[in-house]
Amino acid sequence: TNLSIDDNEGGLNKFSKSYKSFGVNQFVDGGVYCKEWAPGAEAVFLTGDFNGWNPFSHPYKKMDYGKWELFIPPGQDGFSPVPHGSKLKVVIRAQNGELLYRISPWARYVVRYEGKVNYDWVHWDPPQTYIRKHRSPKKLKSLRIYESHVGIASPEGKIASYKNFTFNVLPRIRDLGYNCIQLMAVMEHAYYASFGYQVTSFFAASSRYGTPDDLKELIDVAHSMGITVLLDVVHSHASKNSEDGLNKFDGTDSCFFHSGSRGTHRIWDSRLFDYANWEVLRFLLSNLRMWIEDYGFDGFRFDGVTSMLYHNHGIGKEFSGDYNEYFGLDVDEDALCYLMLANHMINFLHPECITIAEDVSGMPALCRPVAEGGGGFDYRLAMAIPDKWIKIIKELKDEDWNMGNIVYTLTNRRCDEKYIAYAESHDQALVGDKTLAFRLMDAEMYTNMSVFTPLTPVIDRGIQLHKMIRLITHTLGGDGYLNFMGNEFGHPEWLDFPRKGNNESFHYARRQFNLTDDHLLRYKFLNEFDRDMNKLEEKFGWLASPPAYVTEKHESNKVIAFERAGLLFIFNFHPYESYVDYRVGVEVPGKYPFLTLSFLQRNLLN
Repeated sequence: TNLSIDDNEGGLNKFSKSYKSFGVNQFVDGGVYCKEWAPGAEAVFLTGDFNGWNPFSHPYKKMDYGKWELFIPPGQDGFSPVPHGSKLKVVIRAQNGELLYRISPWARYVVRYEGKVNYDWVHWDPPQTYIRKHRSPKKLKSLRIYESHVGIASPEGKIASYKNFTFNVLPRIRDLGYNCIQLMAVMEHAYYASFGYQVTSFFAASSRYGTPDDLKELIDVAHSMGITVLLDVVHSHASKNSEDGLNKFDGTDSCFFHSGSRGTHRIWDSRLFDYANWEVLRFLLSNLRMWIEDYGFDGFRFDGVTSMLYHNHGIGKEFSGDYNEYFGLDVDEDALCYLMLANHMINFLHPECITIAEDVSGMPALCRPVAEGGGGFDYRLAMAIPDKWIKIIKELKDEDWNMGNIVYTLTNRRCDEKYIAYAESHDQALVGDKTLAFRLMDAEMYTNMSVFTPLTPVIDRGIQLHKMIRLITHTLGGDGYLNFMGNEFGHPEWLDFPRKGNNESFHYARRQFNLTDDHLLRYKFLNEFDRDMNKLEEKFGWLASPPAYVTEKHESNKVIAFERAGLLFIFNFHPYESYVDYRVGVEVPGKYPFLTLSFLQRNLLN
């Protein structure tokens, strides 16, 4: 692209700061400056509450390269002609003469009012905005991520708020020993049940949870607790909505997207960005900077990276890791270059930020520096691990578990690229699937989780395996660890958002934290184990240590032993055999004290 990133007067620094000029922005003198990119439009106007919804009174001036500009001077009283909280629309006269009422792609706040189907663009310019009080934490070496969704973060059957998360959920996360949260479904999405992956307004924080200032407060309070905050960013595709989305913004089927079949994802039924387009790059790069600089996010988990990397979007493709599967003509070079450019920009302007790739293909060098020709990500998700645990639990008897295969899956990664390990994420919690706890204990979770009921074989086995699976994944599986909210204590049932298929019910769209607060239920034992596991990692730092050295994977004994961060881990997966005076090899001879005796006594024996 021949962009010089360190040129403050131009180059990528200025190019990616366009979020300060596009859309509708307030000037210090009270005037309003408006700017849009609509290359297929014949004319562009601004209308809204401020002009009595006259669609033609405020026309934009056509500039080069499909850009349009408008300046509205301050009123006679010196105040802004577009008050805070007023509704707005961009009016596009399409090439066929049709008038299209659109939300600006750069809108900062959109609201769906009761009884309405579509979102409204509301001008957000409060007289007093939230001021950050705390600095971002330093870049973490050991990353323990709590994957979170604000809307379901309450036992109540409703959409929870940013405020609820700030004051009720953040203290739980801190006490559990997680040092990072990954916030899902923050970018505005019209369809709640999409889990936030059908974005309609890329620069707007979802208003269903509260105001932009509420989100800023959430992030600031997290920082005060030493918690890093990542945004689950969706730049792989966009919603097909047109009236309150990006689709057909200027009346054409292209604009931000590829035209024709290349511009539509046939599985997701969504639009695909044209990453070779200069203004699309401006839009996406500016979007990243806005979330960092305006809200205080400390980095991103990039969703759908596999779909971006390949022209076939990974559909129907099974990746084995063979290098012949990569770097061929099927790689979307425009998308790959965008990801490299995004990571390069973030690393240069905000080196404290973290980026994580959700890539199932295993693209080599995706997590190596751009200077080396890599993708520039800090981490990638180890997506094979949860699939392996599900396959084992679904298909094998306990005595048939293959220790070598478990170790292979947990250690099968390139040593020069960092991986986030997890036993389960939000994917496994969704309706149609089951969490580990529900697979292990199923219907007995409804009747036998009370401490006053007998410890049945199903509950006993389920609790022990739930702990062991998470601990071995945490210690052996990668360079970071992730848990989806509620799964730490074995949240029962599945996750299902309100929709027509379930009569718009919120019953399964919530997290029942009350279960772990009830000391008469066995959920507390899983919760305490998860906390102590994280606290132990905080003390010894195995996630930031070199990969573990596996000394034993004994098939008949069902024993796995390995060393990492100066600790010796021994797992006995045998369903009924216990061992006394068991011998394993160690790197350093000597006497090994049982440093975590209280940790294990309090948890494994419960």
